[in-house]
Amino acid sequence: MEAPAQACYDWWRSLTKLPQIMSDVREVKSKDGADHRTVWTVDGPLGKTLTWEADIVDDEAPHKIAWATVEGSDPDVKNSGVVRFDDKGNSRTGVEISLEYEPPAGKLGEAVASLFADPQKKVERAAAEFKAVIERR
Repeated sequence: MEAPAQACYDWWRSLTKLPQIMSDVREVKSKDGADHRTVWTVDGPLGKTLTWEADIVDDEAPHKIAWATVEGSDPDVKNSGVVRFDDKGNSRTGVEISLEYEPPAGKLGEAVASLFADPQKKVERAAAEFKAVIERR
């Protein structure tokens, strides 16, 4: 990326901008003004909307942000993610995005699995979108 690591980290830190780069994510908003807890609303399969809470579980400015679903917020949607920023100097940053999920069983599991289908492709698309957004700044 043609942007400093701090600018990349700052863009990601609240997680609320993720709908700009992840097409399935409808909204990510801060929970009760907390800077570490968010509520995610995602467009699911068959017109369903899925919602869950996530906490930032690792925050190492400006190098890494990791989040994971809050236990009990929605037991059917357990997921986590991490984004790492590698300062390459000269306002260049390497960015690595990783997403993981645990699908539930049964019909709901099949629906959730389709939401998270081909996570590598979603990560690649999100990385390309992020590159475009951050380099326009």
